Amino acid sequence: MDRETRIAWLVDHYHRPRHKGALADADARVPGGNPGCGDIVTLYLKAEPGGTRIGAVSFEGVGCTLSQAAASILAEQVNRDKTSFDEILSFTPEAWIDLLGRDIAEARPQCALLALGTLKAAVKTVEMNRKLREAGHTDEQIRELRRAIAAQGEETGVVVGEGAEEAANSP
Repeated sequence: MDRETRIAWLVDHYHRPRHKGALADADARVPGGNPGCGDIVTLYLKAEPGGTRIGAVSFEGVGCTLSQAAASILAEQVNRDKTSFDEILSFTPEAWIDLLGRDIAEARPQCALLALGTLKAAVKTVEMNRKLREAGHTDEQIRELRRAIAAQGEETGVVVGEGAEEAANSP
């Protein structure tokens, strides 16, 4: 795809996002924020029952054209392909930037990668929640553990999980 076509594709996804909106029965709701830009993307993930494939994914968010278009493109691709957890976790930032267009996305990688990083966090959340429930932990204990993990990740520049919205809106 040439640069002009790729830009038109991104702008179309920005203006007419696919799979935008909350998933009422999601197994995970994970916010992600980009403090440097103010982008916010919240990913909703519904896993196939008892499986390791994504049954459905949607997003909500605000931010620049690139971050929101990337979320729409990701949601469209994952819903179409019913992607496995392993495929999501092994998808590299380099491959995602290539898909979006290196000449466009490379200038703002945090915007381009926000949705992918947030979806990976949602997959890990579902996997972790399953394991913790099997070990007898309550939902409140699981939420507290997730808050602690999110606090550790705040130094990376992209904040995922509890506090992501606040971090993205901070100066």
